[in-house]
Amino acid sequence: MPDFFIEKKVYYHDTDSGGVVYYANYLKFLEEARTEFCLSRGMDLRKLFEEGMAFAVVHVEVDYKSPAKYGDTLKIGARVDKIGNSSVHFYQEIICGQKLLIKARTVWACVTRDFKARSLPQEIKNSLA
Repeated sequence: MPDFFIEKKVYYHDTDSGGVVYYANYLKFLEEARTEFCLSRGMDLRKLFEEGMAFAVVHVEVDYKSPAKYGDTLKIGARVDKIGNSSVHFYQEIICGQKLLIKARTVWACVTRDFKARSLPQEIKNSLA
């Protein structure tokens, strides 16, 4: 279970013609939760990029359990499962009410601005732990 959550309302533009969230939009929702998780830990991803460090998504695994619909309010969670030398592994869930809609695992690679792998600084590891 994640230890950090954001809430998001599902708007019409998030859905397909049947009023269900289009499957690829869940990736955006998951990204928003990871970004807010980092901000809550004092990590401003934009500032880090300006300083020459970025995070690239290198793996995503999503289990779609049940659909979200137009008008739903979702809880999108994130937690760090593992911190490697140059990677961060996240576990995430999307919940509506008491119902689990999505389980996901995402891996970030720490890279330079020209997308070459680099080690995670210890201060970043400490922020995420």
